[in-house]
Amino acid sequence: MTKEAPCWLQERRAGVLLHPTSLPGSGPQGDLGPGARRFVDYLAEAGFAVWQMLPVGPVHDDLSPYRPRSSFAGHTGLLSAELLQDEGLIDQSSLGAEDNALPDRRGLVARAWTTFCRDADAARRSHYEQFLEAQSAWLPDYALFRTIGLLHGDRAWYDWPRELRTRAPDPLQDVRKQSAALIQQECFGQYLFFRQWEALKAHAHAQGVRLFGDLPIYVADDSADVWRWRDYFTVDETGRPREVAGVPPDAFSATGQRWGNPLYRWDRLAANGHDWWIERFRAQCGLFDLLRIDHFRGFESYWAVPAEARTAKQGAWREGPGREVFDAVFNALGPLQLVAEDLGDITPAVDQLRRTLGFPGMRVLQFGFEGDADNPHRPGNHVPESVVYTGTHDNDTTLGWWRSLSADQRREVLGFLCHPHEDMPRALVHAAMASVGRLAVVPMQDLLGLGSEARMNTPGNPRGNWGWRLETHPLNDGPEPWIRSMLASCDRLPPDPA
Repeated sequence: MTKEAPCWLQERRAGVLLHPTSLPGSGPQGDLGPGARRFVDYLAEAGFAVWQMLPVGPVHDDLSPYRPRSSFAGHTGLLSAELLQDEGLIDQSSLGAEDNALPDRRGLVARAWTTFCRDADAARRSHYEQFLEAQSAWLPDYALFRTIGLLHGDRAWYDWPRELRTRAPDPLQDVRKQSAALIQQECFGQYLFFRQWEALKAHAHAQGVRLFGDLPIYVADDSADVWRWRDYFTVDETGRPREVAGVPPDAFSATGQRWGNPLYRWDRLAANGHDWWIERFRAQCGLFDLLRIDHFRGFESYWAVPAEARTAKQGAWREGPGREVFDAVFNALGPLQLVAEDLGDITPAVDQLRRTLGFPGMRVLQFGFEGDADNPHRPGNHVPESVVYTGTHDNDTTLGWWRSLSADQRREVLGFLCHPHEDMPRALVHAAMASVGRLAVVPMQDLLGLGSEARMNTPGNPRGNWGWRLETHPLNDGPEPWIRSMLASCDRLPPDPA
């Protein structure tokens, strides 16, 4: 049997889950500006040491952070107009609807780029050139990908003319020459994102808060990744998937889930030393201090669905690469602080892989009061090497979940809780903090006691997701005293700085 690796997660800490798009502010969605910094200050004052968020790559029109257009680029829809104005790049008072249009706020980037070209001094231009050089492994192709998409009505890349789909050199060079300004604008948008991100990360670190990110195992079919590295994916000659990702039928869905992402050609990735995965981890671990690996079980075995199938019932299990990918990543980058999303139908082989890598898993309290006595999400079955949640971005808020339970179900839940006389959702928040799991994370909605109206995402429902926003007053008022008191009683406060 393979020896288990020690888990890197050793300290008891607490965190809050909130995606930046949910932050309050004057823009069309939350961003990386003053609202994000106020949220960091709120966390630090309350005693939280971790801010967890969803993926921050560029999104499609459905705004789902789990279908990014790139594994390496940042989401320019998160740019703060206030910070751009502070830099003298825009006049915020003159912004209109086109400047703020989601998902990318291209108008905002265009205004800032025009000002930069006109006014930037030699030092700022040099800094921009250094950024371009540092990101040269992915940025030119990404900017070209987005520009071609713009020129073709934002159609998916597999619907472009054949010579552009197949990356014929001469046609691509023609686009580079004829649309150089648009390509540079795309590059500049990334420059702005990474500047604002690094400033936010520095502020978080100064306040003792670490950033906890999320890495989807799969990428979108319409992404720069598949267009640029199509040999690594199960796509046909037109670029459309031959097989797609999903999960088989289970107690929650009689037809399973057909996600639609192209699957990997693991043999080709392995032949190149998993270089694409190494660079993907390098990029995401450069943004975040901790990183959750979504659908970790797909590295042990994955469900492959024929692309023509309408549901996931016709799929089949395939053997995954196992720890080979992670060995390549660790050999190149050293140890990383990774968390395995091990929810759903987890086999002993998946659990063994997680343990041999030393990754903590996840426990979700909303899942803990059903099934058999050995349910790993049940409070008494938690283990220290885990991250404990009341619920995730895919769950209803805890108050909404509680309201959906019958009287008998509520009595059963209360029988497992350490403080059953507290109101919901505080009782479940307290249970998460009291868990032996070393990191406990609660969605901001649960901390504020919000109901189903504040739900972030409903899986399987393509509409009405990802739009919830936090009101301004909780951050302005500061955390309620009971929060820090609870963290202290559960031994989750970070040590005072020396």
